[in-house]
Amino acid sequence: MSTPEDEMTSTHERTAAGTPEGTATSPRNDTRDTHPRAHCAIDTDGRITFRLPPATTPEPRLLLRLRPKKGRPETTLHVLGLESDRGDGHRHAVLEPHPVLDEGRWDVFLLPEPGAERRRLRPGLRDLRTLVDGHLRERPSPVAVRIPYVTKDGFLALRAWRRTAHAEARAIGVEDRALTVTARLHGAALDEDATVRLRLRGTDTVRTLRPRADDDGRGFSFTAGPGDLTADGGGAGRIWDVFVRPTAEAPPIRVARLLDDVADRKHVHVYPAVEADGSTFRPYYTVDNDLAIEVT
Repeated sequence: MSTPEDEMTSTHERTAAGTPEGTATSPRNDTRDTHPRAHCAIDTDGRITFRLPPATTPEPRLLLRLRPKKGRPETTLHVLGLESDRGDGHRHAVLEPHPVLDEGRWDVFLLPEPGAERRRLRPGLRDLRTLVDGHLRERPSPVAVRIPYVTKDGFLALRAWRRTAHAEARAIGVEDRALTVTARLHGAALDEDATVRLRLRGTDTVRTLRPRADDDGRGFSFTAGPGDLTADGGGAGRIWDVFVRPTAEAPPIRVARLLDDVADRKHVHVYPAVEADGSTFRPYYTVDNDLAIEVT
């Protein structure tokens, strides 16, 4: 569902001086722009409240559309009623935490009335302060994440993830010719036979590492060195995707970084490369915020 044109800088980099951390304003302020504008705020439970100007039609709706893959028709829509505020006539809609949105990118539209042409929404204020320390809260299964963000062409959208369990990457250290990753499980716990799995993209090749688990069975870390990433004569152009398997029988869980206010971090969190044994390897986040290691 990810597209390169949606890769944005972090909320912190977009926030103007004096604006509370986790809150950003729209990047555009063109008075000739006729697209309606919506403010939004998200609470600690993942509930999103949208606020729009007073409507001129009796039954306006907010329409969320799961962006289809290129060349595919749209199949998933979610419609919310817009209620009138008693004070100033502005309209608001609430997207509750349940039902959980499908994973992907959701474009946000105003539907002025049933059967009318829908209109893309520009972003107003986005209050994302509750997301900044989201990695500190334990998440039950399924792990559902939603982040309002601004597309590259200046429209309001939501980035959603829905995973049975999730391994949140915390710190990534690049030193001593090796990578050390610290992460925490949500929706699952590590057993004694837990493993970290590095899967060479596009192949069946897997490297298995032993994680160092915290006492609570949720936090863990692992170290990958040159031998884990370049064995068997593999050369440049390799990409290893990172998973953790909490038990020998459990399915692998993707290691990613989802639990904060950054919808697209590929070009936000950039790590130095490690040179060892004639190769260079570097950790990075994919367009879906999943952790991977590139060997060049």
